Amino acid sequence: MAKCIVISAFVLLCTTVLARPDDIVDIANSGEPGTLDPHLYFTNLEEHILKDLFVGLTTMNAHGEIIPGCATSWSVSEDKLAWTFKLREGLVWSDGKRLVANDFVFGIHRLLSPDTGAALAFFLYSIKHAKAVNAGELPMSKLGVSAPDHDTLVIELEEPNPFLAERLLYPIAYPVPRHAIEQHGDTWIKPGNWVSNGPFKLNTWRPQEYVELVKNPSFYAAEDVRVSTIRYYPVVESVTGYNRYLANELDVINNYPKGVHEELVQNRNAEIRNAPLQSIMYLVFNTEVEPFNDVRIRQALALAIDRQIIIERILGMGELPSTTLSPPIVANYQAVTYPTDRDLVLARKLLQEAGYAEGELSLELRHIADNETKNVYVAIASMWREIGVETTLHHAPLNDHFSNLNQGNFEVAQAGWFGENNPEHYIELLSSKISAANYGKYHSETFDKLLASAKRTGDIPTRIALLNEAETVALRDYPVIPLYVVNTRNLVTPSLKGWFLNGRNLHPARYFYWE
Repeated sequence: MAKCIVISAFVLLCTTVLARPDDIVDIANSGEPGTLDPHLYFTNLEEHILKDLFVGLTTMNAHGEIIPGCATSWSVSEDKLAWTFKLREGLVWSDGKRLVANDFVFGIHRLLSPDTGAALAFFLYSIKHAKAVNAGELPMSKLGVSAPDHDTLVIELEEPNPFLAERLLYPIAYPVPRHAIEQHGDTWIKPGNWVSNGPFKLNTWRPQEYVELVKNPSFYAAEDVRVSTIRYYPVVESVTGYNRYLANELDVINNYPKGVHEELVQNRNAEIRNAPLQSIMYLVFNTEVEPFNDVRIRQALALAIDRQIIIERILGMGELPSTTLSPPIVANYQAVTYPTDRDLVLARKLLQEAGYAEGELSLELRHIADNETKNVYVAIASMWREIGVETTLHHAPLNDHFSNLNQGNFEVAQAGWFGENNPEHYIELLSSKISAANYGKYHSETFDKLLASAKRTGDIPTRIALLNEAETVALRDYPVIPLYVVNTRNLVTPSLKGWFLNGRNLHPARYFYWE
């Protein structure tokens, strides 16, 4: 293994060091987790850790494909409104207590309880009465989740959901230990109180240093877990993570500086693991704040943006331009098309029609604090200046940024969404009925009705066609400006095996091993 140190800019000085002598894997994460409670998490950086601590009814293999988790099998009723899951025999929590179907019932109840305040509760609104229960309009006893016996879980749906097995991959659908929560309350997530059911359990959490997980001998496939310890380090800046990787302090980083790419291709090409991510990066307008409640303003700002400049000259790492909220790489979906060519003349005209002469409109654009992606927003501000709009940039750490979005404390802001390999996961972000991630409070009766119609059908081609129509309606209102699909930028040390590229960019540590 080569050990390299950055001595100036991105010039590499390399020496040879021995491969790691232990079975610890040190991984860079994109920031400090706000929580490790599966029902209170909100960001991708927390999901990276939670996927190693818990296993849901379904889970994923090393390639990101859906496989049985705590459930060995499931069946769907003829009307597609009831899913029955059969659990594995002998499931236990990390403290040795038996894990049964009622633990999943408790977990879903807790997620959807109004008292929990789960931001992602809407992920399971397809469950019968889930939305009404979450709003406090119906008692929990009306929720369509039951356990006929210790090894069987039944989920009744409000409407068909052919994507439910994929949705159950998320931490929001994990079981949580009722006995630990009742004993310790909110502090159950502290290392000394921790109980989980995944391949690892929480050992240490040193804020701003690392989160350490150790192998869980009670995991149902513990004999296949070949590393003893995983450490997740909060690494916000790509340069910091890169330097630590070169110094052999980190085995995996999920972002490296663009400026070192060619050097890496020349000297460490086998360590580069890059691919398009199931994702969309976009700008969102606060449609409740003037003048962004005017579609002409939103359209004008959208028409001033040149995506090709952003992905080729600024990012330049294989990102894909996107003019739709549903990523162009999702399976079995032909994205909508609508006029998106850059048109500065029309943009200026729209601003004038909305009552803004050149130089009269100013706005604040909020983005996540990151030196590299900052250049994207500097460029967008420059593009808007060409139509007479002045932009003030405001940056904040990731958790603070999304806290502001959730509170509606913004005019225009960076946003992103990751995860599923189906278009509904992204299009429903604009729903005024179900989505906490509809940061800009976009509301369209036509869109909501089309989305509702899509969700009522279990026939996938019909559902996809309705989703396509709904997305077309929404994007003509310009509540968001889709920008690009992220290209992952990972480095993995050569002797670490079991890490495979996948569109989710989630890599379960249970498959890792040292060669």
